[in-house]
Amino acid sequence: MSLSLNEYTRYGRQLIVSEFGLDSQLRLKSSRVLVVGAGGLGCPALQYLVGAGIGTIGIVDPDTVDVSNLHRQILHSTETVGMLKCESAKQQLQKINPLVEIVTYPTALSTDNSFDIFEQYDLVLDCTDTPATRYLINDTAVLLGLTVVSGSGLKTEGQLSILNFDNVGPCYRCFYPTPPPPSSVTACSDGGVLGPVIGLVGVMMSLEAIKIISGYYHTEGAEFQPFLSMYNGYNPLQSLRTFKMRGRSAKCRVCNPATREITKHVVQNELDYAVWCGKMEYNVLSADERIPVERFAELKEPFVVDVRAKEQFSIVHLPNSVNIPLNALRRLETLEVPKSTPVYVICRFGNDSQLAVKHLKKIGYENTVDVIGGLNQWSQKIDPLFPVY
Repeated sequence: MSLSLNEYTRYGRQLIVSEFGLDSQLRLKSSRVLVVGAGGLGCPALQYLVGAGIGTIGIVDPDTVDVSNLHRQILHSTETVGMLKCESAKQQLQKINPLVEIVTYPTALSTDNSFDIFEQYDLVLDCTDTPATRYLINDTAVLLGLTVVSGSGLKTEGQLSILNFDNVGPCYRCFYPTPPPPSSVTACSDGGVLGPVIGLVGVMMSLEAIKIISGYYHTEGAEFQPFLSMYNGYNPLQSLRTFKMRGRSAKCRVCNPATREITKHVVQNELDYAVWCGKMEYNVLSADERIPVERFAELKEPFVVDVRAKEQFSIVHLPNSVNIPLNALRRLETLEVPKSTPVYVICRFGNDSQLAVKHLKKIGYENTVDVIGGLNQWSQKIDPLFPVY
């Protein structure tokens, strides 16, 4: 394989980098990289991988572009709102570098398709945000002998690691043999994320992918060591700390042949990752413990407790509502009103408010109800000028 005159010109600035060079460029050109997720991590990673000259890039993402994505998912635009993210990304990436072949998979990654998709690629970037998908990516990649570049980000912090490097490095299950409690997992739609934070992690993922493909970690003095890099955008200055991690776990159920319990057959026929990882159960109230937003709107000066985080409350809230974030409310034994007072609990979507009602009833506020659908429904059905975010 060789480079065309166009490619010498296009990639010239990286060809002359001493750590890179012509051989690395040829490796990139012959490589096939799969990116799972075309969101906040995937967009910057894809841009730099395409710009660098990866031969073939696959993009897995079943979602469509939403306006709320645009502040951080920089491949998408106002014009592509409603379009499949993988197709929106492809459309922009082809403008950046038409020499790269881009294959899209507008489907959710599942136990039915993960092996068929992964086996076509040399390297996987995990740009997802749910434990169930992370475990599926890990298990499929390990069983196919693929290295995974894994990233994550929330609020002002991000993390980066390389998993199953060359089939000798530790995998995701080595570090996390069991999934975290569902209550401890916060999605960016709930916790928020600053665009540059997630973008920086995505850029770092692309660089690690380039280093792996080009063989950098096999050069003298650059032997791979398992690591976890943690970025903080506000601490009070930006910081990046990298920690050495242990090697493979002797008890790992997937990457250690001596203790392997998870096989391709198990993944495809026995494992339900969503059930195994669990999810928060919000539907904890009976019908008479909830009130439609239309009936709530008819009340005269009700006592309203808004259980969103203070940052969200400061964005927008109903007049005269009292802000007691759910975590703080769970520590309370009483409110500043008599226990006979009717209490109406509201949140963003009507999920956390149900958990709050459960607690308030437990501490004696029996006349407490949840507002179904929360402020999102208030905006849709009562006040279309009430902001949603």
